[in-house]
Amino acid sequence: MLNPDDLVAIDIHTHAEEPCGSHPDDGYDDFQARMAEYFGSPNKHPPTVPETAAYYRAKKIAAVIFPVDAERETGFRRYNNDEMIEITRQNSDVLIPFASIDPHKGKLGVREAKRLIADYGIKGFKFHPTMQGFYPNDRLAYPLYEAIQEGGAIALFHTGQTGVGSGMPGGMGMRLKFSNPIYMDDVAADFPDMKIILAHPSFPWQEEALSVATHKPNVYIDLSGWSPKYFPPILVRYINGLLQDKMLFGSDWPVITPDRWLADFAKLEIRDEIRPKVLKQNARKLLGI
Repeated sequence: MLNPDDLVAIDIHTHAEEPCGSHPDDGYDDFQARMAEYFGSPNKHPPTVPETAAYYRAKKIAAVIFPVDAERETGFRRYNNDEMIEITRQNSDVLIPFASIDPHKGKLGVREAKRLIADYGIKGFKFHPTMQGFYPNDRLAYPLYEAIQEGGAIALFHTGQTGVGSGMPGGMGMRLKFSNPIYMDDVAADFPDMKIILAHPSFPWQEEALSVATHKPNVYIDLSGWSPKYFPPILVRYINGLLQDKMLFGSDWPVITPDRWLADFAKLEIRDEIRPKVLKQNARKLLGI
C-alpha cells in the first residue's frame, strides 16, 4: 500500500494512455506522434500502466493516473475504467486511480460513477472539456457532478490550451473555448462540497483560473503540462502567496516527465517553506492520504 511518508512527491496528473495488448484505433498513432512533437516528449509511444508504475516507483513518487473518455468527440475507444483500475490495484504502492466518464453518457455515466465509487473507492474523475466537447457549466454534466459530490470524490478538469490536435488539420476538431476556466466558477458555486482541480497553467486564461481558485474554497490548481520555466510571473506570485495551500505538482506524464518538471521547478524562485506544500503536502491533504 501507499506510504506517503516515504514519497518524494505526489504527481497529481498522469495519463493512462492505452491498455496492454490492445491495438490502437486508426489515427491514434498520428495523434500521439503530434502530441510527442508538441511537448518535445522522449516517449514516442505511450507507456503501459505497469511501465508507468515502475518509473514512478524508482523515483519514489506517487502518481494519480487516469484515462480520458472522449469517444464521442475523437472516435478513439476509451481505456475502460475497470481495466485500468484493476491494473493500478496491482501497483497501489505508487498509483492512485481516477476514472473518466464523458458527461454526454447521461444516466449511464452517472450509474458508472456511482458504481466505481462504491466498488473501488475511486477518489476522483478526470474531465477534458475540449476533448469531450462540452462547457463545464452545461447542465448536462450536473447529474454526474452530483454523483461525484455525493461520493466525496474530486473532479479534475483540463483548462487552457491543449496539445491535443495541435498542428493537425482543424486542430482535430478540438475547440479551445470549452476549456476556459471561468466556466468552472459556476460549477464551484453550484457544487460547493465537490473538490475541483483546475489542471495546468490555463493559457491564455491564467488570471481567470487564479481568480476562481482564490474566490472558491473548493478549487485547486495543478501545475502540469508546462515546464515551470515557462510559468507566467503572476502564477509564481500566487504560488508564493495567496494560493500556496492550493497549488499541486503535476507533470502530465508521459508527455512531460517528472524529472524534467522537477528540475525546472527547482530553479524557480519559490520560497523554501512552500516547495514541500506544492510537491506533496497539499496533494496529501486533498487526497486524504
